[in-house]
Amino acid sequence: MRGTIPVVEGIYTTPRLDKLGVKPGARVAIVGVADEDIRDELAERTHDLTVGEPLPGTDIVLLAADSQEDLGALPGLRERLVPSGAIWVVSRKGREATLRDVDVIAAARASGLVDNKVASFSATHTALRLVIPIALRPPAQPAE
Repeated sequence: MRGTIPVVEGIYTTPRLDKLGVKPGARVAIVGVADEDIRDELAERTHDLTVGEPLPGTDIVLLAADSQEDLGALPGLRERLVPSGAIWVVSRKGREATLRDVDVIAAARASGLVDNKVASFSATHTALRLVIPIALRPPAQPAE
């Protein structure tokens, strides 16, 4: 087999919540994500879990989005985040995709957010992380 490079199948074992940056005790909101497994996984890592409208001071929002209309929630969700928080936009991937990454990125920018990571959410869904740009975050308060 001269001239061919063997293909190595990647086996990723990083737990989903680690990929999503969910730390123990984090305040997490699930908005429209219909994945029962994620709720069980989150319940094992944090007790500060909201389904629906995020509470103020939320660390991570998981937003299901399969249309431009769904992305219209971004400005309101941004207001509920801690400055270093993230909104993960969870959408269908592959041939079933109804949103393109560029659509999500454009909606993010219009909402004062930037994208900085993509992760496989499940076999059928992908997730794009949106954050408040560092330049737009309020200055950190000194510890007393």
